[in-house]
Amino acid sequence: MIADDAIARLHEVLAGRRVALVHDWLNGMRGGEKVLEQFCHLFPDADIFTLFYEPGRISPLIRRHRVIEHPLPRRFPVLRQHYRYLLPFFPRMVRTFPTHEYDLVLSTSHCVAKGARPPRRGPHLSYVFTPMRYAWDHFEDYLTGRAAQDMGLRLVRPWLQRWDAESARHVDSFAADSHHIAAKAKRFWGRRARVIHPPVDLDFHTPGDKEPGDYFLCVGAFVPYKRFDRAIQAAKLAGRRLIVVGAGPERERLEALAGDGVEFRGWASNEELRRLYRGCQALIYPGVEDFGITALEVQACGRPVLALHQGGAVETVVAGVTGEFFEEPTPGALADLLTAFRPESYTPTVIRAQAERFSAGRFRQEVACWILSETMPRGWGPGPTGRSSSFSSS
Repeated sequence: MIADDAIARLHEVLAGRRVALVHDWLNGMRGGEKVLEQFCHLFPDADIFTLFYEPGRISPLIRRHRVIEHPLPRRFPVLRQHYRYLLPFFPRMVRTFPTHEYDLVLSTSHCVAKGARPPRRGPHLSYVFTPMRYAWDHFEDYLTGRAAQDMGLRLVRPWLQRWDAESARHVDSFAADSHHIAAKAKRFWGRRARVIHPPVDLDFHTPGDKEPGDYFLCVGAFVPYKRFDRAIQAAKLAGRRLIVVGAGPERERLEALAGDGVEFRGWASNEELRRLYRGCQALIYPGVEDFGITALEVQACGRPVLALHQGGAVETVVAGVTGEFFEEPTPGALADLLTAFRPESYTPTVIRAQAERFSAGRFRQEVACWILSETMPRGWGPGPTGRSSSFSSS
């Protein structure tokens, strides 16, 4: 099949069939939600199931869908602000959604979305950002230092690992956002996953017309595995100015580490974030990223990335062309890189060209090919007539 025909063919095959999208939670627009937007483009009539939903923090594109939140936070809204404490209950919660009534289930999962009930008549396909990081290789990052709470986490961890691996057996096919995550799927679940790299919005993220400023930039949720503490300590050691954009449970701890040269901005609007991308010396990726759409956004704006030489960043950053890597996961190694960094050695148009390899059009075509490869062997021809389609080729 010619790739350019994939979306049109998928339109034909899925016409009149009901599609359900399942996403862990919708309380902010991070990398996973930007991927979900692409599925929303492909399936504008699909229903979305999610454990927690805060419409005011979600894009209009997602809000245009019928979003079904779990009944528990609807009855007790305070749970939306403390949802992490319900982690042991998430596997049971996601199974209550009536996804078995649909013809196709597409989950976008970093926690439990892949555990949704499969459809009776069609496949469950899961696009995976990571196996449940709280249960596997990032477990130590989530320990709090409080004895009682950490003991509870240690007690529940083996059960979460068993559930994570067992639920993966009931998914018909996986796609992963990076080779890094595909390797984890094989390691932890014994499942193969095709790799479909997420896209970047190339129309919105474009180079600016001014010289960069004097600051480095960190962007993301303030959660342990992001290792923003490493970036803050490195900036202090190197005497470099650092702007940190984001929010999350680690903010108080991170602010306590910061010195005069570190500035916290909270969450920024898309326009403000683009301005910061365009004006930074470089974006810093201090931890191991599953993939890292932020790295593509800043490259689309013509600015380089300084990243730990592990994880998804290795698949998007070209050393000496669009950024640099530091090898040791320590503040000192990153500080050395900040000290030696010379922004004038990078060309914005060359950096931008790397980001253009990760377009939204390419992503949707690859997703369409993936879905077709899993539905056509089931004998699905053109969908039932006389019913509205759950699919769009736009």
